[in-house]
Amino acid sequence: MKSFLWIVFISILIGTGASHASETALADLQKLFEDERTYYYNENPGTGPRGKVPPLAYKWSGVSAGDRARRIENLFAFQARLQDIRRDQLDETAQLNYDMFDYMINNAIIAHKYRTWRMPFYSDSGFHTYLDRSWQQISFKTKDDYLAYIARLNDLPRFFDEHIDNMRVGIQEGFVSPRIVLDGLLPTFSAPVVEKAEESGFYGPFKSVNPDLSPQNQLEIIALGTKAILESAIPAYKILYDFMRGEYYQEARSSIGISQVPGGRDYYTAMVRYYTTLDITADEVHALGLQEVKRIRAEMEAIIEGLGFEGSFQDFLTFLRTDPQFYATSDKELLMVASYLAKKADGKLPALFGHLPRQPYGVEAVPASLAPNYTTGRYVDAPLNAPRGGYYWVNTYALDKRPLYTLPSLTLHEAAPGHHLQGALSKELENVPEFRLSLYPHAFGEGWGLYSEKLGIEMGMYETAYEDFGRLTYEMWRALRLVVDTGMHMKGWSRERAMKLMQENSALSTHNIRTEIDRYIAWPGQALAYKMGELKILELRKRAKATLGANFDIRAFHDRVLSAGGVPLTILEQRVISWMESEQQKRDTEK
Repeated sequence: MKSFLWIVFISILIGTGASHASETALADLQKLFEDERTYYYNENPGTGPRGKVPPLAYKWSGVSAGDRARRIENLFAFQARLQDIRRDQLDETAQLNYDMFDYMINNAIIAHKYRTWRMPFYSDSGFHTYLDRSWQQISFKTKDDYLAYIARLNDLPRFFDEHIDNMRVGIQEGFVSPRIVLDGLLPTFSAPVVEKAEESGFYGPFKSVNPDLSPQNQLEIIALGTKAILESAIPAYKILYDFMRGEYYQEARSSIGISQVPGGRDYYTAMVRYYTTLDITADEVHALGLQEVKRIRAEMEAIIEGLGFEGSFQDFLTFLRTDPQFYATSDKELLMVASYLAKKADGKLPALFGHLPRQPYGVEAVPASLAPNYTTGRYVDAPLNAPRGGYYWVNTYALDKRPLYTLPSLTLHEAAPGHHLQGALSKELENVPEFRLSLYPHAFGEGWGLYSEKLGIEMGMYETAYEDFGRLTYEMWRALRLVVDTGMHMKGWSRERAMKLMQENSALSTHNIRTEIDRYIAWPGQALAYKMGELKILELRKRAKATLGANFDIRAFHDRVLSAGGVPLTILEQRVISWMESEQQKRDTEK
C-alpha cells in the first residue's frame, strides 16, 4: 500500500513538473512573439498591432548597412531564443506557431545570407514603384496625418541614397541585373519625374484636403505638400533615374542566368527551396515541368480537335493571337468583362467554402506608369484598417495582347477564390500571433491561385471551349515556368530558347511572353511556386477524397487548407492529414 501511494505521489510530482514546464515553454514562446513584433513595428514605420490605430510614419524604413547589421543581429537572437524553447512541451496550436516563427526567421536569415538588398527590384517593379500610391492606404483626418506623409516625401532622398549605396555594392561584387531587364524597367524610374506637383502621383492627398480642417490648415498642408514634391520627391527620382540609366546600366550584365554571377548557383539552389518550400532540386523541378507540359499539351490538342479546327497546333495559336473576336476594343470593355467575371465568381463561392472573408475588393487597371512592362494582372491587398479594400489589377496596356478567353482564369487566380479570398482570410485570422497574419509562403499563395483556376471548372466559369483552352494556356504557362526558370538559371538556356518554348506551347501573346521571361530572369526561383503549390493541393485533395469517400466535403477541405493562413507545403500536408484522420475517426465513431 505504501509503495502504491509512493507511486501515486511520484506521478503527481511528474505531472505537476510537466505541466509547469509546458506553461513555461508557452510563456517563453509568447514573450518571444511579443518582442519580435515590437521590434518589427520599430523597424517598419507606420505599422502597429491589429485593431489599434497605427502610429504615424514620418520616414521610410532604413536600408543602410547599419540597419542590416542591426536586423541580422536581432534575427539570430530571436532564432537562438526559439531554439531554447522545448517544442515537444507545447500543444498542437503552439507547435504550429513555433514552426511558423521558425519558418519566418529562417527565410529572413536566408535573404541576409545572400544579400538580396544588392538588387532591390524585379523586371516590372521595385522599391521605387509603390511609393506614389502609398497614400491610398492612409486615412487622412488630422493635420498630423498630412504632416507625417509630407515628412516621408522629404525622406525620399535619404531612402533612395541608401538603395543606391546598396546597388553600388552589387556593382562592385558583380551581383547586378541583366541589361535586358533594365531595358524594360528604366521607364518606371523616370515616370514619377513630372513638371508640376499636381501631375505627380504623390499629390493625391492634396487634391481634396479634409474639409473638416480649417481653411488656413488646408492651405498650409497643400503648400507644404507641393514643396515636398517639387523639392524632395521629384529631385530624388531624378537622381535615382540618372544613376540607373548611367552608372548602373553601364555595369549591367549581358548574361541572364543567376548562376553566372558570383555565388549564383548556391543562391539559386536556396531560392528553389525557398519558393517551393520543399526539399527539391532544380533538376527535379525541371523534369517535373517537362512531364506537366506533355500532359497539358495533350489536353489542349484534344480541345482543338473537338472544335474541328483545320490546321496545326501552331495555326490554332496564331488564330487565337490574331482574331479580333478574342480581344476587347477599349480599356473600359476589358475592365467591365473582368468585373462581370469577378462578381460571377463571388456568387458561386458558398458552394465551395464554408468560411468567406469580410473584406471586399475592387477591379481597376494597372497604373499606366507600370503597365508596359507589367504582368497581365495582379492582386494588390490592403490592411483591414485601410480606407479601401483589396484590388484586382487588370493590365489594359496593348489590348490586342490581352485575350478575353484567358480572363476567367486570371480573375479566379487574382481575385476570388484566389489571392483576395486567401489573403483576406489570412488577415482575418483570430487568436494567432500577429506575425502570422502577413506571412506569404509563395508556394502556398501562388499554388492556391493556380488551384483556383482549376476550381473554375466546378464553378462553371468556362463557358466556351476557347475559355477552357485559355485555362489550359494558363496552366501550361505555369508548367513551362518550371522548365524555363531552371533552364535559364541553372542550365545555361538563352532568353530566346525560353521564349521559343513558351511560344510553341501556349497561346500567350509574344508581348506577354517577353514580359514574363524577363520577370523570371529578374526574380530567380519565384516562378516555380505556382505549379509546385498547385500540384501539392491537388494531391492532398485526391488523398482526402480517397480516404473519406462519400463523407468528403469540399467546403470542409477548402476551409482546412485556408484555416491557418499562409503555410509552407510541408506544414499544409501535415494539417490536411491530421484533418483527414479526425474526420475518419468521426465516421468510425458514428458507425
